[in-house]
Amino acid sequence: MESQLAHWLIGLSRRKKAFILIGADMIFAVLALWLAFSLRWGVLYVPKGEQWYLFAVAPLIAVPVFAKLGLYRAIIRYIEVRVLWAIIQATSFFALIFAFVVYESSIQGIPRTVTPLYWLLMILLVGSSRFFARWWLGDIYSSLAGGRGARHCGKRNVVIYGAGSAGVQLAAALGHGREYSPVAFIDDDLLLHHQKINGVKIHPLSSLSHLIKKYHVSDVLLAMPSASRSRKSEIIRLLEPYAVHVMSMPGLSDIAQGKVTFDALQEVDIADLLGRDCVAPNPSLLQACISGKVVMVTGAGGSIGAELCRQIIQLQPLTLVLFESCEFALYTIEKELAHLLTKANRVQDIELVAVLGSVVNAARIKKVCAKFAVQTIYHAAAYKHVPIVERNPGEAIWNNIFGTFRTAQAAMASGVETFVLISTDKAVRPTSTMGATKRFAELILQAFSADADKSPQTRFTMVRFGNVLGSSGSVVPLFREQIARGGPVTVTDARIIRYFMTIPEAAQLVIQAGSMGQGGDVFVLDMGAPVRILDLAKRMIHLSGLEVKDDDHPAGEIEISFTGLRPGEKLYEELLIGDNVSETSHPRIMRAEEQIIPWLELEKVLSLLEQATKDDDFEKVREILTRVVCGFVPQCEIGDVLWKGAGKGIPR
Repeated sequence: MESQLAHWLIGLSRRKKAFILIGADMIFAVLALWLAFSLRWGVLYVPKGEQWYLFAVAPLIAVPVFAKLGLYRAIIRYIEVRVLWAIIQATSFFALIFAFVVYESSIQGIPRTVTPLYWLLMILLVGSSRFFARWWLGDIYSSLAGGRGARHCGKRNVVIYGAGSAGVQLAAALGHGREYSPVAFIDDDLLLHHQKINGVKIHPLSSLSHLIKKYHVSDVLLAMPSASRSRKSEIIRLLEPYAVHVMSMPGLSDIAQGKVTFDALQEVDIADLLGRDCVAPNPSLLQACISGKVVMVTGAGGSIGAELCRQIIQLQPLTLVLFESCEFALYTIEKELAHLLTKANRVQDIELVAVLGSVVNAARIKKVCAKFAVQTIYHAAAYKHVPIVERNPGEAIWNNIFGTFRTAQAAMASGVETFVLISTDKAVRPTSTMGATKRFAELILQAFSADADKSPQTRFTMVRFGNVLGSSGSVVPLFREQIARGGPVTVTDARIIRYFMTIPEAAQLVIQAGSMGQGGDVFVLDMGAPVRILDLAKRMIHLSGLEVKDDDHPAGEIEISFTGLRPGEKLYEELLIGDNVSETSHPRIMRAEEQIIPWLELEKVLSLLEQATKDDDFEKVREILTRVVCGFVPQCEIGDVLWKGAGKGIPR
């Protein structure tokens, strides 16, 4: 009978439910007044004479006041403790109006203490009725909603790590959802242990094994959006041994900017897993080459180029020129930046120019620089995927070497003030064509800087760093995809290590380093501690709630397979060719002193390289690169897809 009544109430329209609440409040207004008199006199009160008038007036005052203050607009099953304040406000306002009516009516026999008693009783009746209805109808409504949803197997039990305000809000949101059911909190604060929040108990981390077994917990949700990355990394390491899927709330900046809601769960950020905290940027270095200037980014649609553009528009350039050879990438970044400018109401302040073109086209680059009077260039355009470059070395030479050469020439001819080359750690003692071409590009800019006649106005700077998380070709999204498919996860070699940095941090440091250069500087970014790729793969598998399948764990779900080093790939990456390095004013930016080749000598080499590339003479190309690029030791044979003898098998 009780269940049928609850289902009947839930099935009513919002309008009918509001009328039921109004009826209940009218009864409470009369009942509370009678109780107030009875408590004051100490006997069951019977109204006399004109006192009946008050019992008729009370509900007529209460309902309009409560309606005006929104008590009938709240959805009962979602109300929280904070709604109690709204109830107190509404009943207080009602009590004041009622007291004014009482004392203006001159009705005899009304003690002064009746009004405060009436106020307290109204708070008790109105408030308790709402929370009783929430408790009574909440579970039934959730079960009905779950039955109408796509899931038929019930909610998944989860533990929330963090019993702060974020954790409490997350638990409340999940409690009304259809997928997760919070069964416990975990928190490091000893004073909170064994306490309860909305009926959910807080435990120490040592209780997690017991909770997993008792409640069949499938996920642990990190609710610490304001914690540092190093702290999150520490917690993630503690959670790794447990067979649970670890997810996290988004960061406070994303929540504050409206990009996501606080209950939007996501996979553990690899940046949190690595535990690298960003260093606060130097505002003067960020603004020096951008604020109030015309800035151009080549390769604007790529991973680094796009992030540079996002950060540049925050620094208020006069004009931002997006130069990109891929039509779709250019369309995507232009649309994103236009949306950001519209959202920030800055469309009139910053001119956004999308230019489709290749850095190899010297005439087009020169026209763009002259047309828009470009003052700063961030040259991110390059072919970077090592195995693909090995199969297409000629295109890499045109793009990475001659594209940089021609863009630099256009910059000098147009009076560009600052030219920043985005380089790579693979340029140091390279084993791949990609690394050799990027080092050659550095040599060109160093030679221009050393020759006073070549660059009287343009200041050339190079910034060298390692892998960025989430970039095109990054191992992290590949591992996620392989884990989602059920494996295997492919690692080239058990010994391979890499340096990692987030794309936003890399772009931010590139902008700051570009402002520091005096001319011909090679800056290297502090990438932190190197990461063993095999360990990274294992951690990502564990944090997905799965076990690595190997000889020690034959029942594991995900196998790791070793494919061997790809053409041109190194076991260990380096950032410096020699040991000559000095500190700068920024703790994460260092200046490297690298050997240069005079322009007159390099110019002759460029001419030979251009002719050999035109002739598809890749033996000559390799001989030139080996002679010019210090430490270049090719790891594989010439692999151009059109080269004689090629095509029998494509390297992975």
